[in-house]
Amino acid sequence: MTSVVAVTGAEGFIGSHLVDLLVRSGNRVRAMVWYNSFGSWGWLESLPHEVLAEVETVMGDVRDPSSVRELVADAETVYHLAALIAIPYSYRAPRSYVDTNVTGTLNVLEAVREAQTPRLVHTSTSETYGTARTVPIAEDHPVQAQSPYAASKVGADKLVESYHLSFGLPAVILRPFNTFGPRQSARAVIPTTISQLAAGARELRLGSLRPTRDFLYVEDTVAAFLAVGTAPATAVVGEQFNAGTGEEVSIGQLADDIARVMGREVSIVEEAARVRPKDSEVMRLVCDASKLRERTGWQPAHNRDAGLAATIEWFVDPANLQHYKPDLYNQ
Repeated sequence: MTSVVAVTGAEGFIGSHLVDLLVRSGNRVRAMVWYNSFGSWGWLESLPHEVLAEVETVMGDVRDPSSVRELVADAETVYHLAALIAIPYSYRAPRSYVDTNVTGTLNVLEAVREAQTPRLVHTSTSETYGTARTVPIAEDHPVQAQSPYAASKVGADKLVESYHLSFGLPAVILRPFNTFGPRQSARAVIPTTISQLAAGARELRLGSLRPTRDFLYVEDTVAAFLAVGTAPATAVVGEQFNAGTGEEVSIGQLADDIARVMGREVSIVEEAARVRPKDSEVMRLVCDASKLRERTGWQPAHNRDAGLAATIEWFVDPANLQHYKPDLYNQ
């Protein structure tokens, strides 16, 4: 009998890729989509019909405990991805991040505990580490919340840790570094760079160019979710795992590389509105994923150039580019 797995945040960038992989791996998926008046399933609507045939889509909200209880009922595994993730908006509306990322996670934990779900995979972020003190960053690196968003994710992670230690809840924390790929929001540096160039922009408007990041292609990220979701409990439950490549690149160099691949010569402008407050900027992130490799056998299947090529190909398709308001960059 096909097992049922549940996914929160299924309509989003990573969530939709994860749903696709879970179905192709033989699962029946119950996917929570944030309720909206348009009846939109977000990026789930872009999945092939044969994949969606194995997906039960439910409208709900992780801030509502009853929605979450209905979602996790009889699920073998719950993948919790629902979150507010845009760092700039967290400066303006921090309470909303606590409501969704912290209280929403609490609701998931309570529902999983009540249902006695065999495994919960909780999504963290490399932003919880703050600027690297030692590199590469392993799971025992200190956490430092340099934005309200990061603080909300630290709080959520600690709740998950506490439920495992207090109640024996079988949880795993996965901490992907900077995921990129098709369907990503234009708030992120790679999509905004590609969409500006594809729209014919004469200059790139970006945030700070000096920080370095470890970019992980989305297919490798969701493979990491599947790895910790299916590994023997003795290897992963109660543990935290980083997922990344171990390679870093500055934002400025990354933008230059994308422009080169797309055959464009442009100037790059640091736009003040895109720059974080000075002490809030995370200057360096580079991943040590050796623990994940050793416990599950996971490793990235794509290098950055291959991931960028696939991402650029997807974004420059007019059917996809139209979702990103490209004309704004040509004014």
